[in-house]
Amino acid sequence: MRTTYCLEVRGDFACFTRPEMKVERVSYDVITPSAARAVFEAILWKPAIAWRVTKIEVLKPIRWINLRRNEVGSIASPGKEGIVIEDKRQQRAGLFLRDVAYRLHASFEMDRDPITHIGQFPHLSKFGGVSANTAEKFHEMFLRRAAKGQCINQPYLGCREFACDFRLVTAPAVGSAPIAETRDLGWMLHDMDFTNLKDPQPKFFRAVMENGVIDLTKAEVRG
Repeated sequence: MRTTYCLEVRGDFACFTRPEMKVERVSYDVITPSAARAVFEAILWKPAIAWRVTKIEVLKPIRWINLRRNEVGSIASPGKEGIVIEDKRQQRAGLFLRDVAYRLHASFEMDRDPITHIGQFPHLSKFGGVSANTAEKFHEMFLRRAAKGQCINQPYLGCREFACDFRLVTAPAVGSAPIAETRDLGWMLHDMDFTNLKDPQPKFFRAVMENGVIDLTKAEVRG
């Protein structure tokens, strides 16, 4: 039976940028599934597993804030010596979310063969071989890391400067209730399809929030 894990995340600001906005940043009304997945991956990422977000609970009313900030209008690459920030600085306005809190539910699937054969890594035999990649192993790793607040990188809410706090929730029904609001949020980015690494494609779904809950198990994802 697949285990569902629950995290509660909170932050002062968030921006889950709508891709149709080309100049100024405008956030979706709530966290996207891909941003929620990134929070789980920040705690435990392994090539052998793939996280699947199943439900999003909105715990605080949706509030907005207009901010103007400086951005760098260029991307650093290995072929460049560096970026002169003063030459590439751009000032952009944005419509962001403020004072957000979500309860995120997700499970993981084994993405590869769970057993790594020692014959593939003979040089490790003197160390007792290669341990098996099993769901039980990653289950324990995630629970241990999440409970201690450990992460590979600081989780964030859409933009890296909007860091968030997180905590493992073992009894979701005991916590604060989602907001009592139902609305059609329209088409929202679900995730990116990396089947073709040279040309990843966005996938969208019709987001419907019922009493503060978005049930992604019922979502119809379209390319």
